Amino acid sequence: MDVNELTGMFAEAIFLVVTMVGVLVVPGLLMGLIIAVFQAATQVNEQTLSFLPRLVLTLLMVVFSGEWLLMQISDFFNRLFMNIPHIIG
Repeated sequence: MDVNELTGMFAEAIFLVVTMVGVLVVPGLLMGLIIAVFQAATQVNEQTLSFLPRLVLTLLMVVFSGEWLLMQISDFFNRLFMNIPHIIG
């Protein structure tokens, strides 16, 4: 196997991880930003007001995008598994 192909597989794996984490974390970050602006505007400084909506949104993202996430990781694993003979010899 060529070094460029191996580097491409590693790049694809890293991109997949970043995409999967981004799908789950970015909505929570945006929700946290919205809540922080609300807390600054109303001067309500309650920690549960910040934590609970982000937790619920992250869980909803897992529920709604879980099938897509599993399909992406499964497809990547299948491609890696099918390329084992090409990688070895």
